[in-house]
Amino acid sequence: MKQFTRLFAELDATTSTNAKVEALQRYFAAAAPADAAWAVYFLSGGKPRQVVSMAKLAILACEIAGIQPWLFDECYQAVGDLAETIAHILPLGATTSDVGLAEWVEQRLLPLRGMPEEEIAGRIRSYWSELDSTGRFLLSKLVGGGFRVGVSKLLVQRALAAHSGVDAKRIAQRMMGYTDGKTAPTLERYQALIAQVQEGVADVQDLGQPYPFFLAHQLDAPPELFASMLGPVGDWMVEWKYDGIRGQVVRRQGQSWIWSRGEELVTDRFPEIVALAQALPDGTVLDGEIMVWTASTLGQAQDRPSSGQSGKPGAFSLLQQRIGRKTLTRKVLADAPVTFMAYDILEQDGQDIRALPQRERRARLEALLAGTEFRISPVESDSSWLEFARRREQSRERGVEGFMLKRLDAAYGTGRTKADGLWWKWKIDPMTIDCVLVYAQAGHGRRASLYTDYTFAVWNRQPKDKAEADAVLEAIARKEPAQPGALQLVAFAKAYSGLTDEEFKQVDAAIRRTTLEKFGPVRSVRPSMVFELGFEGINRSPRHKSGIAVRFPRMLRMRFDKPLHEANTLQDLEALLNA
Repeated sequence: MKQFTRLFAELDATTSTNAKVEALQRYFAAAAPADAAWAVYFLSGGKPRQVVSMAKLAILACEIAGIQPWLFDECYQAVGDLAETIAHILPLGATTSDVGLAEWVEQRLLPLRGMPEEEIAGRIRSYWSELDSTGRFLLSKLVGGGFRVGVSKLLVQRALAAHSGVDAKRIAQRMMGYTDGKTAPTLERYQALIAQVQEGVADVQDLGQPYPFFLAHQLDAPPELFASMLGPVGDWMVEWKYDGIRGQVVRRQGQSWIWSRGEELVTDRFPEIVALAQALPDGTVLDGEIMVWTASTLGQAQDRPSSGQSGKPGAFSLLQQRIGRKTLTRKVLADAPVTFMAYDILEQDGQDIRALPQRERRARLEALLAGTEFRISPVESDSSWLEFARRREQSRERGVEGFMLKRLDAAYGTGRTKADGLWWKWKIDPMTIDCVLVYAQAGHGRRASLYTDYTFAVWNRQPKDKAEADAVLEAIARKEPAQPGALQLVAFAKAYSGLTDEEFKQVDAAIRRTTLEKFGPVRSVRPSMVFELGFEGINRSPRHKSGIAVRFPRMLRMRFDKPLHEANTLQDLEALLNA
């Protein structure tokens, strides 16, 4: 644990990419393989399951430190992070433990699950006494299920490649699924990550492994500048951007695997795609979109799959319902029929063909899937970027998110890089709504001392005038519950991105001035700020009080020019939903 604690401190103390990679290399060179296995898991985004709630840890820390909860709350308000506050208030122990990370996790933390609360409390007390301040911080994060660190998976892969001498792309491929919580990161799995193998020779451990996904950059420039930025339209392949789950279909040695971009093996959730994959020859890997496809007859060429069947993309909310089901009944399969929209081929006849140019991979994809039931993402053509911009306006009625632009000479890279080629996602402008900030919570990491996570509300109907809205605000300030049928603000979305650091500081100051109540880490505030919120999609949701859920909400701007009584309403959200 000491080594991992030192590594965490080094990573947290620098923003230099090279310094982070060097720190990781030093750790992997010195750490026991079993410890390194867990370190790779946590640093790459693996989430420990919560054993004890942070609230209970805070109560236990107050007992040990001999302080009142109100004083802990004051410290927390200054620090902004519960685990860090706990680490600061606990008295230091006489010695620090030499127990390694693997033993800490496997022999100490994981067995806590299911123990009586009294025994858990006693063990946590003992564990805290063995650690320094940074170690206690990490332990609390691991026990509370909230561990995060400022290092990307790509940097972990680079460090492992430098440490082992194995090609970084092979390391990245082997790491697919490594952070799946269903399988523990054992010493054997770590050794398999960095095992030497003859280049170009298939390794049995790679049998079901997908390739690292190539990610697109967001294109926000006006289309009038595309010609100077991107060059001629003829240099690019243009496809509609579908709203599903990015995935890869892997077919090797008579078996099929389906992986999501989140590096989760989802084969058992999509039996329809497994059935489609039976037609693929061994040694094939396809990249594409897992999506619901409804049996509609629009008769539009761009909505027709390669097999000639008709239909259109289904709403992402249907796919979400499908994902959340543990059992795939006949009704579930019928209500949300899933297909795979293929748009790239990464392996053919057992050969990695990612280095081939986009145009050649596309030709191979079309030849391979001709006559099969797989759908192929149609390639669109037009005379200019401005013509494409006009066609892009049809995106929502087609059930897509805009266009994908792929250079015809681009290789298939790893992650979001421009080194191997270039893909752009040219998404439609978001839906927008003007709403009111009503709750706030502190952020994480460098934003831990600021209130940056906000809950927004709209009016349940349009206020008659400013006076009627002000009366509601006064009732909120007096903490009077809203009466049924009366004018009120209804929460509908949470967002934590979109503002600059300076704007977050400005909003944080306003939140502290207008706080009405505190509910643990959450503050309710007197409504005083209007924001323009953007989001990619909207659908009905019985789980939300508003009856509506929005997808990927983010703050576009603060509306200093708009008074609260002119903020939008539930009826405005309904209009977007119906449109």
